[in-house]
Amino acid sequence: MSRIIEILNFEEGYKEVPYWDTRNFPTVAGGIRIGPQNAPIKQYQFTVPRPVGDLWKKCLVDAKTADMNCYPVIVAALAQCNDARRDILYSMAYQMGVAGLADFTNTLGMITSGDFAGAAGGMLNSLWARQTPDRALRHAEVMRTGTYDAYRGLI
Repeated sequence: MSRIIEILNFEEGYKEVPYWDTRNFPTVAGGIRIGPQNAPIKQYQFTVPRPVGDLWKKCLVDAKTADMNCYPVIVAALAQCNDARRDILYSMAYQMGVAGLADFTNTLGMITSGDFAGAAGGMLNSLWARQTPDRALRHAEVMRTGTYDAYRGLI
């Protein structure tokens, strides 16, 4: 059973009130962008309770999943994944966009061929891993093992 919303809430953090993300985009509810870069945060006067944010995030993940199905290299990789590994690909698409995930051609190819350890290494040997090292370590471990053990006690 997928745990993608729990993973995203952990990785993105969860705040009910709008905040600026690391690139100065107004954001709410754990990584949901709500406005243009550098927009004054005081323009956003609302809260998003956790159940609403989780449903909103689920809708965004569903849209990402539909977009992922337009990329044969991603579809082939997803076909080889169990729920835990699929959740990692969904999380990567959520964070960097579907096109960004599709750029991981070698890693996706290793997943497609069932080389999950190689795929984990490919994930860690990337700009993405250098930018978000802790997240990348957890994601690579899930990809390697096919379990959620990297999130034990965290989600």
